[in-house]
Amino acid sequence: MKPFKPTRRNALAALAVATAALAGCGDDAAPLSTFVLLDGSSQTTQQLKGKVTLVNFWATSCTTCVGEMPQVIATYDKYKDKGYDTIAVAMQYDPPSYVVNFAQTRKLPFKVAIDNTGAVAKAWGDVQLTPTTYVVDKQGQIVKKYVGAPDFAELHKLIEKLLAA
Repeated sequence: MKPFKPTRRNALAALAVATAALAGCGDDAAPLSTFVLLDGSSQTTQQLKGKVTLVNFWATSCTTCVGEMPQVIATYDKYKDKGYDTIAVAMQYDPPSYVVNFAQTRKLPFKVAIDNTGAVAKAWGDVQLTPTTYVVDKQGQIVKKYVGAPDFAELHKLIEKLLAA
C-alpha cells in the first residue's frame, strides 16, 4: 500500500466531502429578512414562527424550478391545514412581470415574493443557484437546505416529523 501523499486534488476532494456532509445541517436560525409579496404586502421571518415553512428561491428562467413547481404546490396543498407554509422567493434578476404571470397562470396557492434588491438571497447565505430551498421549523430554525430539486418523498417525511414536534 502506498503512503498517503497530500495533494491539492486530495485536499479539494476532502473539502467537497466535508461541504456535502455539512450541507443541510440544521439548527441555524433563519436570517432576519422581509419578504415583499406580489400583492404588495410583506412578511418577516419572525412571522414564520409557529409554522413549518418551505422557503424556495427560484426563477422563471430556471427549468428545474419550473419543473419542480407542481410538486411544491402539491406539498403545500397536502400540509397547509396542518401548520405548514411556503414562500417562493423569485430571484433579483427575474423580471417582476414574468413572476406575476407565472404565479397567475400556474395558480400558485402560496406566498410569492420578489427579491428586487437581492437582499433576501444575500441574507439566506448569498443564494446564487436555483432552486435553493430551506425548510424552517416552528421555532424559526433552518433544519434542511436543498440545492437543486429536493427528494420530495424525503421532504414529506421531514415535514411530517417537524409538524409532529
